[in-house]
Amino acid sequence: MHYNNVLFDLDGTLTDPKTGITKSVQYALEKAGIYEGDLSKLLPFIGPPLQQSFMDFYAFTETQAWEAVHAYREYFKTTGIYENERYEGIPELLTTLQSQGRRLFVATSKPKVFADIVIGHFNLGSYFTAVYGSQLDGTHADKGELIRHLLETEHLAAADTIMIGDRKHDIIGARKNNIACIGVGYGYGSTEELTAAAPDFMCRSVGELLAISF
Repeated sequence: MHYNNVLFDLDGTLTDPKTGITKSVQYALEKAGIYEGDLSKLLPFIGPPLQQSFMDFYAFTETQAWEAVHAYREYFKTTGIYENERYEGIPELLTTLQSQGRRLFVATSKPKVFADIVIGHFNLGSYFTAVYGSQLDGTHADKGELIRHLLETEHLAAADTIMIGDRKHDIIGARKNNIACIGVGYGYGSTEELTAAAPDFMCRSVGELLAISF
């Protein structure tokens, strides 16, 4: 099957935001009186909606979680957003897909205002028809809701669309909207997490994305 519409997750799929996100979470936790010196323990925050992650991993109430999100953004919007790296081979992948006549979109739970900055910072904007992200109030933070909004707004046929992402939330969101999906193993979802979500394809590297037929 040749999919003419390709949706890309951002964090862990197009770019590696490890340093910026974990330091931003660390900053938010310190504001809440929690010191976490091991940034590797904060890696699960990469990908899922932030508010839910603070509730899941630190048992914050909904109000406490929103306070933590606001604190996170204090650090992220000035510093953490730039503590990021583009994965090697991404421009070549996007160039190839674009040359095949496909329409490319970003579909991220990250607020769109920040996603736009990241895409611009890495000079990736020319590859994408549009960037879709959540709103600062949490609207469309759920990947399923976001993908549905994107499909409806762009008038995309589900059967002609595929989602590429590194976490189970990308796969689950794609399934909720009856679109195909590719799990990438170079990001922040474990092999076990992705396998359990059962994507249509699995790729361990950007190079494999270039090599497979989808």
